[in-house]
Amino acid sequence: MAIQLVTTAAQLRAASARLLAQKGGTSQGLVPTMGALHEGHAQLARTAVAQNDVVAATIFVNPLQFGEAADLERYPRTLDADLALLDAEGVDLAFAPGVEEVYPGGAPLVRITAGPLGEKWEGASRPGHFDGALTVVAKLLHYGIPGAGLPGGGQPAYRAYFGQKDAQQLALVRRMVLDLNLPVEVVAVPTEREPDGLARSSRNRYLSAQERVSALALSRALFAGAAQRTPDAIRDAAREVLTEAGRADPPVVLDYLALLDPRDFTEVADPGYTGPAVLAVAAKVGTTRLIDNLPLEIGA
Repeated sequence: MAIQLVTTAAQLRAASARLLAQKGGTSQGLVPTMGALHEGHAQLARTAVAQNDVVAATIFVNPLQFGEAADLERYPRTLDADLALLDAEGVDLAFAPGVEEVYPGGAPLVRITAGPLGEKWEGASRPGHFDGALTVVAKLLHYGIPGAGLPGGGQPAYRAYFGQKDAQQLALVRRMVLDLNLPVEVVAVPTEREPDGLARSSRNRYLSAQERVSALALSRALFAGAAQRTPDAIRDAAREVLTEAGRADPPVVLDYLALLDPRDFTEVADPGYTGPAVLAVAAKVGTTRLIDNLPLEIGA
């Protein structure tokens, strides 16, 4: 069955209820996106389809996440290609609302705040970004709640899929779901990479051929760090790669390199720390800002 495009929350809810009934389904997945889809998004969709009876993907360029109007206008809109990709992965529904559907009264006066967890790293570089992201994600998670209960009673399982590449956003969404008691399981999907290691991103299309070569330093730094066994050695190995990349043409201009506790995104300070961590990096190459990260198990 071909993917069905819906543009209102009411249509999404009705369509999901109908499909769950038709399939005798017991689970529903949601894949929130801003469109301009690539293989990383395809992996999100693929994972959701494998784990659920009905899957909906959202395509909405959220104005609250953009600091400048020019960046919002610049963001690519590729709806036909996005629908083709989702259809090929077996997604049932594509929810592509207009701004007036998501924010019917204009920019919302009441928003979700990311709090201290959202003020550092990406939040420090992009003030207000995570407040906007969490506000729209909360709305999309609400819209995607399965539209009908199971015939014998109870509710279908409900899961939402996010990429590990946006590690801080993933941590914030998980915390929001926990703190606000939202009825959804958050599933993290590993970062998709090009064969040369570059993390797949909608922003990669802005890189020139030479800028793309320089950008490979981000993943090289992460893998160099991941080969080490202690926090200090991990940071030193990654920073060495990035320092050299800062002398490239064009240079990699580092924003931050951080080894973080995935629970609260604080810096791992104990030199003897063992356990889970995230090695994260953000940098500009030309005019394009890129992020990447690797989950680690220090001492393993």
